[in-house]
Amino acid sequence: MFFPIDPGADASLGGMAATRCSGTNAVRYGTMRDNVLALKVVLANGEVISTARRAKKSSAGYDLTRLMIGSEGTLGIITELTLRLSGIPEAISSGICPFPSVEAACNATILAIQSGIPVARIELLDALQVKACNAYSNLTLPETPMLFLEFHGTEASVAEQSQRFGEIAGELGGGPFDWATRAEDRTRLWQARHDAYWAARRLRPGTQALSSDVCVPISRLAECVTATQRDAAESRFIAPIVGHVGDGNFHMLLMVDLADPDEIKRAEALLERLVDRALAMDGTCTGEHGIGQGKMKYLAAEHGEPALAAMRAIKRALDPLDIFNPGKIISL
Repeated sequence: MFFPIDPGADASLGGMAATRCSGTNAVRYGTMRDNVLALKVVLANGEVISTARRAKKSSAGYDLTRLMIGSEGTLGIITELTLRLSGIPEAISSGICPFPSVEAACNATILAIQSGIPVARIELLDALQVKACNAYSNLTLPETPMLFLEFHGTEASVAEQSQRFGEIAGELGGGPFDWATRAEDRTRLWQARHDAYWAARRLRPGTQALSSDVCVPISRLAECVTATQRDAAESRFIAPIVGHVGDGNFHMLLMVDLADPDEIKRAEALLERLVDRALAMDGTCTGEHGIGQGKMKYLAAEHGEPALAAMRAIKRALDPLDIFNPGKIISL
């Protein structure tokens, strides 16, 4: 058995639940929301509650487990988790596939998902991010937009999935595939993906890396990513893009000189346009980075004031003295 959530940040289970994290495996195995069966939580009054039992399903009362998952520590302290595990696949195959453009890579992702191919992981790196990974992780990947993929299943099903995706990629000008089936080769490949943040920071030494993410319906993915790339280029920023594109989620890493007020202003404007673009496409201001304080201002546009009022009512009911992470997600 294994726990499939893979945020790649040496995260703790409690923190993963509190932020409703996901990662590279989410396209097949879901997020923390889908892989936590129950929680024990200490409330503001000191009482300990169990949010559910181990039964696979229940219709008894409010879903307190889902209420706590993603609450970012504002409603209680998670002390225990009951997790859903998955069986280790009989066969695992990883691969990389270059594409002539980010748009082609995104369209290949869209077709693969809409065709029902059960991809376990499908990650986008734009050309700038591939260049950074080559330098940081000592790789020799072609410096062009690229998809990192992984397929899980039986030997026969993995081969079939790989073949079907290869056909889709070929139709869009992608390829050739470079496959890795040995465990050590797969680990090296995915470690390079997980090191993308540190690799990107070397693209402009002396600056601060500001990371932001959005998530859009898979059908709007190519449009959103390409528009974001154009916006970053026109704003004169080094801003590589990586993404868990199988579920429409991507991250932009913005290199900003914090000693330059004009650059800070342009960066803030670029990040606001990124969120506005995602919301206009019926997406969300954050797929997995959480709200915290930085994106609180977007919640009204995403959910509406009545929904925010409901969130405040829950916060006041469970934490009337506002002692748990005050000022996060919503302000009382």
